[in-house]
Amino acid sequence: MRRSRSVYRAAAIDEPRLVEGYEACRRAIRRAGGTEYPTARLMPPALRPALWAIYATGRVIDDVADTGDPSGREALFDAWTTAFDEDLRRGDSEDPVRRALVHTMLTWDLPTDGLSAAFAATRADIAGRTHPTWKAWSTYSQAVNTSFFAQGAALLAAAGLYLPLRLRYLDAARQWVDALSVIDNLEDLAEDLAQGRVTVPVEVLTDHGLTAADLTGGTHDAPVEAMIGHLAAQARLWLAQPDLFRELPPALAVVARAVTDIGRLRLERVERAGAQLLHGKPRLPRLASRRILLPARLKAHVAWRFLTPIGPARSRRDTATPHPPTLAALLPAPRTELPTPPRPHPSGARPPSCPTRRLPRHVAVVMDGNGRWATDRGLPRTEGHRAGGESMRDVVHGALEIGLRYLTLYAFSTENWRRRPEEIDGLLALVREDMVDAAVLDHDVRFRWAGSAEGLPQDVLERLVRLEHATRDRTGLTLTLCVNYGGRIELTQAAASLARAAVAGRIDPAHICERVFAAHLALPDLPDVDLLWRTGGEQRTSNLLPWHAAYAELHFSDTRWPDVDRRDLWRAITAYADRGRNFGAVPDSAAPAAGPPAHDAGAPGH
Repeated sequence: MRRSRSVYRAAAIDEPRLVEGYEACRRAIRRAGGTEYPTARLMPPALRPALWAIYATGRVIDDVADTGDPSGREALFDAWTTAFDEDLRRGDSEDPVRRALVHTMLTWDLPTDGLSAAFAATRADIAGRTHPTWKAWSTYSQAVNTSFFAQGAALLAAAGLYLPLRLRYLDAARQWVDALSVIDNLEDLAEDLAQGRVTVPVEVLTDHGLTAADLTGGTHDAPVEAMIGHLAAQARLWLAQPDLFRELPPALAVVARAVTDIGRLRLERVERAGAQLLHGKPRLPRLASRRILLPARLKAHVAWRFLTPIGPARSRRDTATPHPPTLAALLPAPRTELPTPPRPHPSGARPPSCPTRRLPRHVAVVMDGNGRWATDRGLPRTEGHRAGGESMRDVVHGALEIGLRYLTLYAFSTENWRRRPEEIDGLLALVREDMVDAAVLDHDVRFRWAGSAEGLPQDVLERLVRLEHATRDRTGLTLTLCVNYGGRIELTQAAASLARAAVAGRIDPAHICERVFAAHLALPDLPDVDLLWRTGGEQRTSNLLPWHAAYAELHFSDTRWPDVDRRDLWRAITAYADRGRNFGAVPDSAAPAAGPPAHDAGAPGH
């Protein structure tokens, strides 16, 4: 308690009943022996009590879900969560943990959606849940764990520190969270089995010749050892995300790296325990933990004080301060209804018949001529960009109709910041308001963004995040929108990422090849551009996808972008289909058009 007094002073918590509640939370997570307590100590003192309350809530609802007879657990769980809702409305609680959580929610004005999602996922687990596949397991893991991460992100946003959620790192972030969940599951294996729960995906059991009964019976040591080794290897692979935290604020990067290092230490203990995990939880060596945490605390203290300042707590009654965006709001559930087919062209035009082998896989477009189109009509240049938005939507429908797999559109380059402020605002307004809604959300289109977050307004970033997340499971056209994109910047960042990997010893410089370099690009799975098309009468590529377009066929048209529709796309594809592509080989008039040779593929596996 003596050590905590300075924390409560920093958090402006002096009422004895509140201190009692927060102390109950602190003791609960410290007793649990996980990573929550040491992680909280890496955060600023003003935030620690709130984190104790959030972490302790997760522990408490887990305990409630595991308490007593299985038939009565749901009633106990519902009683606890219902009481929390009532306490939140009342602004106080007789339960110390709920009292601290209510105070945290009201003081920092945190949304309840993250907690509600975690409550719902935990309740669904009470009756017993099996996960047939890794994907099913990950869905559950994300529902519980990401919800608590969302609360932490909202807390940081309320303190004035918004997390720069990078689109190209979303999958890496999910894998990192899954890695921590695998470690938790392995450490808690004996406890879960005692409660009749098997958290290992059925497909993993089957691959090792095991059943749930084999685990609960504590037999088959050799297959169990192999299974645990497999799970630990998978977690170690997911935990290794070298570039995931490089754009985080400095102090948060320190915290994230410390959690990762502790995760690796936990994995070592899990692997050493092997089949003994069926009978007890491995202990984390205190000395080894201190070797990681003590330097991290020093670095975090310096980083929070000098490099990553935060603001004071903000009451819900403070209506003058705008509410921060929440992670739950940024990442809505993907749309599950069947996508609608593309709308037909008003003229009734249909796409040309083109043999599949001659159809380009990836078309990239420089949408040029918007400003000149508007100037010729005596209109502000922004009106040209708005008219170009409708052309973009029609081209997307044409791409769907002809069966194109990848379409990349150059919407805003890093050089566009040199334009007049009103034109920049107009370009960004299109992205913010209506450029891609109709073209994406109702059709079988997977949306992706390429570009830099630096300088983009926060609401534009949020929109790009929402669209990519909501369409991530689509399998039709992949539409990549280049916003604040520069090809040279992309190559420079890839080279820097590769250099960091070499310095860290993760890659041998002697083994760097085109395929390895491509893996460090912002979108490493984006295939090479087959056809690069520019409208508006100019004949240059303007720094668009220089790596991917190295062997692209070029097509230039005089039509300015607002006058373009899907028929222009089809003409460009038809012209492409009539060409022979040799990629440096001797021309063969009898050879069909083909994709680039394997060593020139832009992404691993292609």
